[in-house]
Amino acid sequence: MSAVDPVTATERPRRWALPKALGPRAQVAAGVVTGFVALAWADATGLLGTRPGWWLLPVAVAAALGGAAEFAALVARHGTRLREATVRCAVAALPVVTAVGATVATTTTPCASSLTGLGWAALACAVAVAALLTAEVLHYGDGDRPVERAAAGALVVTLVGLPLAFMVALRVVGGAAGMEGRGAWPVIVPLVSLIAVVKGGDIAAYLVGSLIGRHRMAPRLSPGKTWEGAIASLLAAVGLAWLVIERGGGSARPVGGFVVFGLAVGALGMLGDLCESLIKREYDAKDSGTALGRMGGVLDLVDSLTLAAPGAWALWTFGCPG
Repeated sequence: MSAVDPVTATERPRRWALPKALGPRAQVAAGVVTGFVALAWADATGLLGTRPGWWLLPVAVAAALGGAAEFAALVARHGTRLREATVRCAVAALPVVTAVGATVATTTTPCASSLTGLGWAALACAVAVAALLTAEVLHYGDGDRPVERAAAGALVVTLVGLPLAFMVALRVVGGAAGMEGRGAWPVIVPLVSLIAVVKGGDIAAYLVGSLIGRHRMAPRLSPGKTWEGAIASLLAAVGLAWLVIERGGGSARPVGGFVVFGLAVGALGMLGDLCESLIKREYDAKDSGTALGRMGGVLDLVDSLTLAAPGAWALWTFGCPG
């Protein structure tokens, strides 16, 4: 769910009122959450003997493919047609390579396995960018705008693929000392803390901005976002960070504890949302797609996670014991 406030500069309500789209959005969100919880449980318990992250990996791949397709459709509005098959493969490869790299890492230390997996993802990212440029060299033609097309493809790889790779790596960190041997829940805490903090902040910004939002945060870029919504988002982020991290069990903590985690990841989530607003504004689109009905497209769902995922991974990894 995007943190975009539905209240525009010219449609400020004179009384408190929830947006009409809240009901349909809530129904879609309930379905998404139910599916994620089921897969997270299977992943945390190692159902069928799977390694950490492998039950959730199909979700990351689906998000990668959907996000790449939506981005390609956006840039096509301005006449730039990506080499979509290459871009999709490159974006989807990053979370897969991260999971494989973490699984085959020679060390058994989860934090080191996470770093190893991301090392492979960085290599895959470099190879993907090289492949995009090579394709333009091989198919060069006057008036084709090859550099613009390659640059747009590279942006998709780094803006969609890399954050998903960080989320896979964040799941691997969940096997750190202090989280093992305490049931299924603690090992999934790092990943859940990211999603809960960011998406909880999104919801708080949406509701509070709808009810009492008056002071616009980015009037030219995204008129619906308000400072009231932003404050509510950060407060909700800290509260959810406390609930998930402190009450989640296990002794491992991110750097700075739940307060730093909530504020930093919550702020990065809002910034990521604004970055996607910038892209949609550039291509004259309200939503990135229609895959999720009233919630928009895949990019609308993961926009606030794009910058927050690396931040959450860093905080948990640097706080990882052993």
